[in-house]
Amino acid sequence: MFNFGRENTGLIAKWWRNVDKQILFLFAFLLLLGLFFSFSSTTSVMSEKMNKQTYFFFIKHLIFVSASLLLIFAISIQEKTKLVKVLTYLFIVSIVLLFSTLIVGVEIKGSRRWMGFDPLPRFQPVELLKPLFIIFVAKIIVLNEKTDIYRRYFYSFLILLLIAIILINQPDLGQALLLTLSWLTMIFVSGFNMLILSILGLVFVITIALLIFFLPEKFGYVFLRIKTFLDPKAGDNFQSQKALEAIKQGGLTGQGMGEGILKDKVPEAHTDYIIAVISEEFGAIFVLFIVIIFLFVGYKVLNKVFAGSDEFLKLALVGLVSLLIIQTFIHIGVNSRLFPTTGMTLPFLSYGGSSLIGSSIIAGIILNFTRKDSIRY
Repeated sequence: MFNFGRENTGLIAKWWRNVDKQILFLFAFLLLLGLFFSFSSTTSVMSEKMNKQTYFFFIKHLIFVSASLLLIFAISIQEKTKLVKVLTYLFIVSIVLLFSTLIVGVEIKGSRRWMGFDPLPRFQPVELLKPLFIIFVAKIIVLNEKTDIYRRYFYSFLILLLIAIILINQPDLGQALLLTLSWLTMIFVSGFNMLILSILGLVFVITIALLIFFLPEKFGYVFLRIKTFLDPKAGDNFQSQKALEAIKQGGLTGQGMGEGILKDKVPEAHTDYIIAVISEEFGAIFVLFIVIIFLFVGYKVLNKVFAGSDEFLKLALVGLVSLLIIQTFIHIGVNSRLFPTTGMTLPFLSYGGSSLIGSSIIAGIILNFTRKDSIRY
């Protein structure tokens, strides 16, 4: 897949001519912003609490950011047809890995979401699976034109259902919800009947409610989080409450770099609550700036969608950008206590190798599909 021969220079020059430089710059900028915030939010934690080198997290984050930038380049430079074929095979591998978490996965805080084999670092298979799921669904809906369209929708739904069952059993309801919302977005833009789509959404909500009601020992944590969200006094709301307080403390302009205290009080501040850390130290204005970057990426990608004629690329791009935008707003909503806690990272900015690699795969595919030599006008 990543075979660069004697024509390296010409291949790179061709890539540079055709790649959307604005989208490329924005992805690189978000990664570098995440590196900066990692430096701001982890150095004091390392030196004071975890008895490690002061820049331990920052150095690890730097390694992952460097690997992410290389991965974005390596994916975006590939020939589109070959890339789609390889990603299809990788999707099957990612499902096997995701299922393996239920058997040999590493259990952390009661959830089996991670795979880890010494001396290799742990990783979350779902981060690899998310962009590959979008590609596979787009391929089912668009490329198999001989099959009835509703049958194709049904096939894609079965794939979603299989993944959702695995995720719910980990349990990781947040990622299951993210994939479901992205799938619904793709189905909607492909021209699906709105009435049937609404019924499917209602069925999904009822199914989740029934699972929580009849299997409280496995899914009771979901009900507890929703109950705590609606009534903060009903359960352990420490992390989300501290995050909200940090956002209020930051105000419009923030307390200043390194002056925030959330990172010292909440264990997962540099991952699940990074937007609250940013808001506390740099203010709501900077958070708004980050949101605008994500929305501008979405705007640029959708411009390519409206201008292009390749139905597969258009549907895949809508799904990929919906993954980024929906995950971003879920993360911000959890940090500001608009949504119950999900444990979802902020794409490109949160600390964590799995999250960064997953985000870079999405970015690489988007850059590949929005190249001038990939889109037919």
